[in-house]
Amino acid sequence: MLRARPLFAVVLALWAAAVSRDAGDAWVDATVLPDLGVETAVEVLARDGRLLRAYTVADGRWRMAVGEGAVDAGFTAMLVAYEDKRFYSHAGVDPWALARALGQALRYGRVVSGGSTLTMQVARLLEESGTGQLEGKLRQARVALALERRLTKGQILQLYYQIAPYGGNLEGVRAASLAYFGKEPQRLTPAQSALLVALPQSPETRRPDRAPDVARAAREKVLTRAVGAGVIAADQGRAALREALPRVRRDFPALAPHVADRVVVAAPDMALHRTTIDAALQARLEELAAQAVAAQGDRLQVAIVVADHQSGEILASVGSAAYRADARQGFVDMTRAWRSPGSTLKPLVYGLAFDAGLAHPETLIEDRAMDFGGYAPQNFDKVFRGMVRVREALQLSLNLPVVALTDALGPAKLLAAMRRAGLDARVPGGKPGLAIALGGLGVTLEDMVGLYAAIARGGVARPLFVEGAGADGVRVLSAVAAWEVGDILSGMPPPVGAPVNRLAYKTGTSYGHRDAWAIGFDGAHVIGVWMGRADGTPVPGAFGGDLAAPVLFQAFARLKRGLEPLPAPPAATLMVANAALPQPLRQFRSRAAAFEAVDAPAVAFPPDGAEVELLGDGLLLRVRGGVGPFTWLADGQPVVVAARGRQAVVRMPGPGFVVLSVIDGVGRSARARVRLR
Repeated sequence: MLRARPLFAVVLALWAAAVSRDAGDAWVDATVLPDLGVETAVEVLARDGRLLRAYTVADGRWRMAVGEGAVDAGFTAMLVAYEDKRFYSHAGVDPWALARALGQALRYGRVVSGGSTLTMQVARLLEESGTGQLEGKLRQARVALALERRLTKGQILQLYYQIAPYGGNLEGVRAASLAYFGKEPQRLTPAQSALLVALPQSPETRRPDRAPDVARAAREKVLTRAVGAGVIAADQGRAALREALPRVRRDFPALAPHVADRVVVAAPDMALHRTTIDAALQARLEELAAQAVAAQGDRLQVAIVVADHQSGEILASVGSAAYRADARQGFVDMTRAWRSPGSTLKPLVYGLAFDAGLAHPETLIEDRAMDFGGYAPQNFDKVFRGMVRVREALQLSLNLPVVALTDALGPAKLLAAMRRAGLDARVPGGKPGLAIALGGLGVTLEDMVGLYAAIARGGVARPLFVEGAGADGVRVLSAVAAWEVGDILSGMPPPVGAPVNRLAYKTGTSYGHRDAWAIGFDGAHVIGVWMGRADGTPVPGAFGGDLAAPVLFQAFARLKRGLEPLPAPPAATLMVANAALPQPLRQFRSRAAAFEAVDAPAVAFPPDGAEVELLGDGLLLRVRGGVGPFTWLADGQPVVVAARGRQAVVRMPGPGFVVLSVIDGVGRSARARVRLR
């Protein structure tokens, strides 16, 4: 019986241990964990993943998300060696560390070292509980044990990376690294890692920007232990001790602030926005914008948009010279403000006229005083130049020729083409008149850059975008007309002091000198510049050619070393002198010249909007009214020249949409857009 007692005691002890273990497991499993979904900053990234801008969380703290591989491995090794060397082996609570802390407290009569593990620290930070009370410690231990059962060690570390305090409103290693070192925590030096390991122990008293001596001593302690644990070599430790401490807290990145605001407002539930912005280019152009207005008073503002005209990606977007509430109203995104485009719409008018068979770059056109039913525009310089080539009329930005062409096209067709190109044009009174050709409507810089991108892309408009993916294109001009417009614009003389580089560009100045524009493109990129006052008041003496054009050329210089060549002309391009043009295209005759007869020509067949079946690749054309001989054009290219009869059969290349134009013997024209099948 006596021999059985020790055996019974052992069994009883084992049973008690098992019961205690089961009870402990049940106690841990019943733990109600705090919310693990930590709120982190909304971030806007550049095309290469660089941070453009971040926003504080709801309580005004900088708390940044930390993805896998976002923190330097050396920092993690130093953190574990200093804070919790048995982190990877314990279950949330380290009994050896607790025993050591208790023994030191009994020996010295005060707390010498804490026994909290990294997991217990995460538990405390999640619940924002204190550190000194026994009840609080017990709760932290329970939550830590529960966390270890539900999360991996990597996930626990990630929580620590995001919520560890670093002084002020900084939380998490990523926010601290950006604030103190101006860089992401992926490649920290040993000295930087040691400082970031030391700060959370006493984030306010150890701040390097306020208490550098205390911060240096804390960093040295971490480095000493890291050397002792073999995390870094002794020579690395000595070098780290000599590294300077950060003395100021840096501002968080704020590149492309208007773009960032825009994408966040558009998708408020997204935490991460990946944009097409090139961060380095954006920084260079923001610097250029500040320089452009520095000596121009305190109210002049500037906006710049750069895009890849083939893809539609916006590579840089400067909404103002500085993002602040100042006399320039820098908080307003002037890339999306509606302003009068001045003469920058003229290239579209000429392109439409080329497609309609009204003119050719070598067509002669009159620049003289005209009255269009009571509307009598003048040139900007009040000088008329008589008979000029269309090419010269566009390069000189003459007003009378472009109004005459708009009168022949019809202002409604011009407005329709603008909207087809993606312009959200705002017309006073809602009904377009001839004044829209000279800028009598509201457009945005971003939309105008999109229009020039369409010209550069061969006449196909595609929406510009800064986030997401591009959309399908819509044809606005034929490839021939688009090339002809680009060729004319590439012959524009550059501003004084700018390189002669064949940049295709156009300037514009709105009525009353309120807006100065310059928009240009080469074979790959398009850039638009607007300058003026955000409140719309006049800028005396401001001209697009003098004010905005130099900034445009400087923007291209900051984009790349040299221009990409413009494309070769399409095969169907008619490249001849005026004398070799079909007779009706040699000179444009405006309706305002009072020669318009009642029997103006009209396309009798096929009618506008019709679908016509091709028979043996032949298409019947018939004209009504007008005076012979007649010239027919398909998509701006002559297909019948000086025909005496009123009908003709022509061969067409195949099915699809085509714009048919007929010009009579005195230069009057009509057009119809049909679908061939």
